[in-house]
Amino acid sequence: MKNSLLTALVALLVLAAIDVRAQIATCLKNTNGEWVLPDGSPCPNSIITAVPFLRIVSDARSAALGDAGIAISPDANALHFNDSKLVFAEQDLGISATYTPWLRELGLNDVYIAYLTGFYKISDLQAVGLGLRYFSLGEINFTDINGEPLGNGRPNEFELKGSYARKLSDHFAAAIGAKFIYSNLASGQTVNGQEITVGTAGAADVSFTYSGPLKMQNMESNLTVGLALSNIGSKITYTNAANNERDFIPANLGIGAAWELNFDEFNSLTIVTDINKFLVPTPCLEDCDPGQNGIPDWKEESPIGGIFSSFGDAPGGFSEELQELMFSFGLEYWYDKQFAVRAGYYFEDQTKGARRFFTVGLGLKYNIFGLNFSYLVPTTNQRNPLDNTLRFSLLFDFGAFEKDAGN
Repeated sequence: MKNSLLTALVALLVLAAIDVRAQIATCLKNTNGEWVLPDGSPCPNSIITAVPFLRIVSDARSAALGDAGIAISPDANALHFNDSKLVFAEQDLGISATYTPWLRELGLNDVYIAYLTGFYKISDLQAVGLGLRYFSLGEINFTDINGEPLGNGRPNEFELKGSYARKLSDHFAAAIGAKFIYSNLASGQTVNGQEITVGTAGAADVSFTYSGPLKMQNMESNLTVGLALSNIGSKITYTNAANNERDFIPANLGIGAAWELNFDEFNSLTIVTDINKFLVPTPCLEDCDPGQNGIPDWKEESPIGGIFSSFGDAPGGFSEELQELMFSFGLEYWYDKQFAVRAGYYFEDQTKGARRFFTVGLGLKYNIFGLNFSYLVPTTNQRNPLDNTLRFSLLFDFGAFEKDAGN
């Protein structure tokens, strides 16, 4: 049953992609120069990348904050958002393990994301981190165009990352991370006479963080601001053909801020926000292949060229560039640094994916252990693979263990 469900899902996704292309093909400019569908509604034009699992927020704490995490207080999950936060961690050693069910509403039990991260502070000025993200897509029955079986497969993807962070001053830090990306979706199968192979890529993350006190008359507060460039690296391909079409990985620019308000010894509230933008070319809507080689020009750009062009290549001009921004907002309340309540909201423009949802979550911390839960509540008809799904993360704070041992 689970195989047929997943096969049906893949088919639906393919049909949806074809439908989007068909809509784009029928887009036209109105009298105001805006790209619209024949019925006058905005023309969908989502950013297209391979290995989108790299941008899935696996950490349950950030997932409860509307996917915000660039500037929140550091733990082992900083490797996904912003490595430079690691040197501001209170503990010297931390580990986090997260399990995220995927497409659970469809009854699938073997599709999930597992995320294991850890860090170690070499000194007050330096820290290193290591992370592994694994995405299992379950078991799939492959068939040919006539529906004849071609065997079973277990598609999977993973990312292995290492990072180094260093303080440049008391309140400012920078970091660099390197990652290896592996994507095995249908290796050994043949499509249009081309054998499908495993896709691999390499990428780097660069990040910066400022964290310092913010003066207020009646309470202590701290402001943290972060900037992160993620997945800056090579393209990826799944065939060995000489004229193969290589796909961009999801390079991203993220800016985040977190304002922590300490009302008293026991109560604190943090207000967080992230703004993200893909550093990938926007698909064109007309005259996409002037060279007539069968590959749209925007897909032939280099990864670095694509980063620069991504700020001004939207067919709809500056207004469409603004539509490509993704927003996350969140609130986190802590009582006695042991119990947390979280809520958040994520917003994406309707022409760029239309993901919009509320999130809620809880956090518990006792001695060396921390446990975070999150739950996603959809707010539109746009289906999300995490609709009504409970995620959880387990953290180990070995710094707390050392303090207790010292006492």
